[in-house]
Amino acid sequence: MADILVDSNVLLDVLTVDSAWFSWSSAALVQYGDESTFVINPVIYGEISIRFATVEDLEDALSHTSLERRPIPWQAAFLAGKCFQQYRRRGGTKRSPLPDFYIGAHAAVEGMALLTRDAGRYRTYFPRLRLLAPE
Repeated sequence: MADILVDSNVLLDVLTVDSAWFSWSSAALVQYGDESTFVINPVIYGEISIRFATVEDLEDALSHTSLERRPIPWQAAFLAGKCFQQYRRRGGTKRSPLPDFYIGAHAAVEGMALLTRDAGRYRTYFPRLRLLAPE
């Protein structure tokens, strides 16, 4: 059984029944669900929290899933910082590491695939990361 880190955009598509992406995201979860453990981390939790009024509402929505919650390893935080440094050297304007750097680094360090529908930044900064994304 393989572990898959599920990006916040995929979760929000399903939890909010997004008109553009619900079909793709829900089909991807079904496709990989039988053979994989789906994982989230605190950054993903924080990103999806913006769509819920209270922590209880978010916890209720997540209670209907089989998501495993894991902390971000220290090695992943280090890698996220190094990838952010590359981003800045390439002209990136953000002043602190973006959530995608922590998410990509977490998946990379723990050898997980990443289920996302927004693969661009991950492909650039984590070229060896196994991405499960729309073509």
